[in-house]
Amino acid sequence: MLAGDPRARRGEGRAILEGEHLVAACLDANGRIETLILSASGAARYATLAARAASSAVLADSVFKAIADTESPTGIAAEIALPAPAQDLRKAENCLFLEAVQDAGNVGAILRSAAAFGIRHAVLGAGCADAWSPKVLRAGMGAHFSLSIEEQADLAGALRRFGGRTACAVARGGTPLPDADLRGRVGWLFGAEGRGVSPALAARAEIAVTIPMPGGAESLNVAAAAAICFYELSRRAARS
Repeated sequence: MLAGDPRARRGEGRAILEGEHLVAACLDANGRIETLILSASGAARYATLAARAASSAVLADSVFKAIADTESPTGIAAEIALPAPAQDLRKAENCLFLEAVQDAGNVGAILRSAAAFGIRHAVLGAGCADAWSPKVLRAGMGAHFSLSIEEQADLAGALRRFGGRTACAVARGGTPLPDADLRGRVGWLFGAEGRGVSPALAARAEIAVTIPMPGGAESLNVAAAAAICFYELSRRAARS
């Protein structure tokens, strides 16, 4: 139920992690694991991780496979309590805002890049893929546990709560990224591929930013664009 139903995840405040990497990332970040779940054939292999969890259960391989989301389960999963997002965005040095990014792989990849480049707060508006779904978790590769993630947010209100400079990524017509004024606290705003950020939200941004593409492509995948923007901000911070 938790793996396949976002309403159940939100209602119960729980999610399912699957795989050694995600479970270890959660434990390393002192995340709250309610129950570590092992297959009978995997119990010995993951004994070290099991010893770090407060509670564990061993299931027959057939039962574990029935509850697993992946086609070839590795034999380890965990039920976790969803961490509460930070309430005061004014304390966030930089922030990520996503509007209606529906592709789970893109959402996970963006969260992974945000964490990699030191952005610790992410706010997802309505219409985004569920951050704690199995596909987003796999694409995030453990990034969730170094981020504060707020979902189903009123993005206009969240931008006001953040209070820093908002940089809206646009496919064309914005300030070239190398020339953009990214001083101070920056909130990066990205929208769905094709449609982009809605005009109402884009109008709230202090700056529209475009990534120069000398190769002539019409646009970049939103996850690739986000990674480039985060890198540019990180690069400048390292030089200051």
